[in-house]
Amino acid sequence: MSDEAEAQARFDRLVATMADRDGVTLGSGRRGFGSGALQVNGRIFAMLSAGRLVVKLPPDRVASLIAADEAAPFDAGKGRPMKEWAVIRLGADDVWLARAEEASAFVSSGASRR
Repeated sequence: MSDEAEAQARFDRLVATMADRDGVTLGSGRRGFGSGALQVNGRIFAMLSAGRLVVKLPPDRVASLIAADEAAPFDAGKGRPMKEWAVIRLGADDVWLARAEEASAFVSSGASRR
């Protein structure tokens, strides 16, 4: 199985696990950005991008994950990293689930920027 196929399978398992959580949905119902992303109360908190899990977390948490080599900066193609988004290294399902749960809590708290 290719890395991208493995990442898609892992994301599908993550979606199945989180689908029964309050306010969590998959996709925006529209095409384009966020169409296949996990959302809580209509706001994206995790998505698969180019075979990588991307999550929205507080900027200091993103920086600490990058410093610990558990994540990489996320650039949405604009030439600069986004402070509240991190690319989680391919790891075990429980790592992806833990980061997605952390991101969901952050986004649902209202502390994240729009």
